[in-house]
Amino acid sequence: MIPASDIAADLRNHLSLHTELLGWIERESQALRQPDGSSPYDVFQARKEVLPRLEESLGRIRAHRATWLAMSPAERAANPEVRNLIRQNQDLIMRLIVLDRENEQLLLRRGLIPAKQLPPVNRQRPHYVADLYRKQGTGASAGAPSRPPQSAS
Repeated sequence: MIPASDIAADLRNHLSLHTELLGWIERESQALRQPDGSSPYDVFQARKEVLPRLEESLGRIRAHRATWLAMSPAERAANPEVRNLIRQNQDLIMRLIVLDRENEQLLLRRGLIPAKQLPPVNRQRPHYVADLYRKQGTGASAGAPSRPPQSAS
């Protein structure tokens, strides 16, 4: 079994990659918002260079997931750093997705995305990604995602 310290180290590395990627996506956003029409090509290239490292890190995280889930609740509770790092990674991933979607819209408005590379329709559905996370996290079946009950105000 993989020690929790190894899981935490890989999660910290993964968080570092997400932070680096967020920096590039933010630079891309700034470049796309410039009225002079500056090209975000250098940002695009930098993002492409981060992706292989991100894929490798993701592979390690996937392997750790099975180990983490196989641990007893008491063992997981004894490793709060891992739970905290998982939450930080998830939060940063959501920020990346939102900002990248905004950048995609800016690229579309500028006509910089070819028609055959337009985003899928599901990306335009609110809460689509959150519902996917919820499904995967709860082990829900392929049916409709569960939603928390709405309180009457």
